[in-house]
Amino acid sequence: MASNRRRFFTKAAAAGTAAAAGTASAQAQTKPAKKVHYSGGKKPDKTPLFSGAVSYGNLLFIAGIGAHFEGDIKAHTKHVLDVIEKRLIECGSSMEKVVKCNVYLNDLKDYKEMNEAFQGRFGPEPPVRTTIAAAGGIPGNSLVEIDVIAYL
Repeated sequence: MASNRRRFFTKAAAAGTAAAAGTASAQAQTKPAKKVHYSGGKKPDKTPLFSGAVSYGNLLFIAGIGAHFEGDIKAHTKHVLDVIEKRLIECGSSMEKVVKCNVYLNDLKDYKEMNEAFQGRFGPEPPVRTTIAAAGGIPGNSLVEIDVIAYL
């Protein structure tokens, strides 16, 4: 009798181990993966300082983009949003799929004009947004820098 019980528990334990291994294997296959999206699709020869676009699962993170030319806040905002839109499309997303947007202004006095250029760019249901004036300015003398999070 003890021998039958021992065989039963041995078989049950083996079946449980096999089932757990199968579940772990299935989970490993569905685990989200990090993917760097290189501009132009080509990985650079030298490791960059940071990545411009990274996805994890179905989320896409686009690094801050500025405008590094002479112009006013409307021209800078339009340029930045055009570049963001291009990057989103290259990565398989769109402006309408943006869920979070951070706007960094060189000077808070540009808030109203930035909003005029920003209005409507993300479709009828715009993302949540945070807007701040960056102490010390924006690198590269841009009047605005914007980063976004979207889904794929």
